[in-house]
Amino acid sequence: MKLDILTPERKIFNGEVYGVQLPGVDGSFELLDHHAPIVAALGKGSMKIIKDKNMHNVEVYTIQGGFVEMLNNKTTVLIEGVETVE
Repeated sequence: MKLDILTPERKIFNGEVYGVQLPGVDGSFELLDHHAPIVAALGKGSMKIIKDKNMHNVEVYTIQGGFVEMLNNKTTVLIEGVETVE
């Protein structure tokens, strides 16, 4: 699926991924390839970009909240604050 992650200041990520794990306001959830359309609010927590099916290539960020939309196999994540986790 196509993933775009944006903050008010800059683009964090743009590319093809296997999935993304996000901290929803009521708990974490995961969006994978061809997920049903969804719009959800995000809370503080860990966001994981899963680049391959075997989870060998994962990027982890701490976010401060925002929103996510998935439509037509494109996921757009709009977040307020972000820090890279090493």
